[in-house]
This record gives sequence, structure tokens and C-alpha cells, in this order.
Amino acid sequence: MGIKAVNHVAIVVEDIESALAFWRDALGLPLARTERMDAEAVEVAFLPVGESEIELLEPTTPDSGVARFLEKRGPGIHHICIEVDDIAATMARLRAHGVTLINETPREGPGGRQYAFIHPRSAGGVLVELYQLPAE
Repeated sequence: MGIKAVNHVAIVVEDIESALAFWRDALGLPLARTERMDAEAVEVAFLPVGESEIELLEPTTPDSGVARFLEKRGPGIHHICIEVDDIAATMARLRAHGVTLINETPREGPGGRQYAFIHPRSAGGVLVELYQLPAE
């Protein structure tokens, strides 16, 4: 199981434009791009920080997981994403250690990246996303 890096930290916000007043304008992080991810019902703003990113997540539907998180907990850190060499092997290792996964198989996101989530009850209350980038 090859852990490569912390790929990103995702932060739920009520409104990306308002959140950018802090992250981009006050703190000075560059806004690389925004992307709508209909499969997760979010609009995402990507702000690079060295080799990692801050991702701002704004829900696009009132019944999405991110919208429910925002309603229940308010804005704040949603998950940490760990980039891995082989997501299937990582998931198998985690299962062998009794870790509860939210996704039984990896999902495919834009650009061919694969991702899956680990249930917070297996990670000390932290939602952890596994990420495998496509081969270059």
C-alpha cells in the first residue's frame, strides 16, 4: 500500500464566492479552477498549497451528503484526502484490518481519477478519502 501524499483537505462552505474572500483574497492562495461534480452534487474550488490543495465544497442540491453535512455541522473541514498508488490494494488492506469503507469499489471522477471514502467511525471521527490519479 503506497501512500504518496495528502492530496487535499476539503472544506464545506455555504458559498464559494464568499469563502474565496478569505482563502484567495485575504490569505493569498491562487484559485486554480472551479469544477462542478454532479455525481457528488458539489461545486468545487481548487486552491493549490505546495503539492496539495484546499478544496472548497459548495453543495448544489439540498439533499446531497455535503448539504446534509452543512446543515448538521455548519461550514468547516469535511475530509482529508490521501493519494495512494493502488486504490484497490489499499482498500483490500483496509478491509483486512476491519476498516469500514463507505464505497465498496472505487468511483471514477473527472479525468479518470479513482476515489473511495473510509467511514469516520474507522478513522477516529475523520472522513478520509482515498485517491488514485490516472497513469500519465
